[in-house]
Amino acid sequence: MLRRSLSSAISSVIALCTLLVCTGGLQAAELTANLKIVRFGPVGQEKPGLVDASGQLRDLSAHVTDITPDVLSDESLERIAAIPMDQLPIVQGEPRLGVPLTGIGKIIAVGFNYVNHAAEMQVELPTEPLIFMKATSALTGPFDDVIQPRNGVKLDYESELVVVIGKRAQYVSEADVFDYIAGYAVGHDVSERAFQRERGGQFTKGKSADTFAPLGPWLVTRDSIEDVQNLSIWSEVNGEMRQQGNTADMVFGVAKIVSHLSEFMTLYPGDVIYTGTPAGVGDGMVPPVYLKPGDVVRLGIEGLDEQRQTIVPSH
Repeated sequence: MLRRSLSSAISSVIALCTLLVCTGGLQAAELTANLKIVRFGPVGQEKPGLVDASGQLRDLSAHVTDITPDVLSDESLERIAAIPMDQLPIVQGEPRLGVPLTGIGKIIAVGFNYVNHAAEMQVELPTEPLIFMKATSALTGPFDDVIQPRNGVKLDYESELVVVIGKRAQYVSEADVFDYIAGYAVGHDVSERAFQRERGGQFTKGKSADTFAPLGPWLVTRDSIEDVQNLSIWSEVNGEMRQQGNTADMVFGVAKIVSHLSEFMTLYPGDVIYTGTPAGVGDGMVPPVYLKPGDVVRLGIEGLDEQRQTIVPSH
């Protein structure tokens, strides 16, 4: 009898502990859901902020100095989410929005990762993710001008889902990938097709000019997105819709991409991954139609909002 009672008591304690752990995990997920992290202010002087439920920008600088890689851990994001929004000062006016995080170590990108984009570019579907790099000096705010580089004659647009790494990742299984992701953002993989294909070497030449990596307007935490493989993604040029796709059409989904990359390089907090673009780019039109100074590009992703850039000539 004593043994049965002891066993029953132990089982009850285990059940209670399990409930508390699960509830804590659920509360943490609920806490960080709908967290929209921004950086605002002039170039080089950005301050951290949050966007509240009504779309109002709030100043976070009394709590964190900036949105650096160490702020992207689950624990740090939970601490930020626990701050009562009404205690954060409202930011007056309409300040410039910068890249939503600083200290980005790597920009990794995936080519031909939508079935219809591979078709329009007349290439076979890759059997493994096709990886290239973009220079971090290409980073720019979501509403900053995009500069047409000197001697650039085939400027193109690509709307992309960007994954932001929140925890060091190496040899990560697909099942565990989302534990290593801090969140998502809209990315514009601006491309100079002549540099990319006609100047020798790999894609990097055509992907890395200054302003070729607009990112934002904000970083949305991973728990805010119910299904990252079912988001509409689009772009328009001068008011004309060009790209209309869905992340469900990726050749390789987010879990596969991150797991695959972690085999070949260590991913660190703050690394960002541009995951590919759907059909509708200018280079795929017949005849091709490239961007020129004065053109206005808008692009966005369901749940992550949108960007807008004006193309300007080289200085």
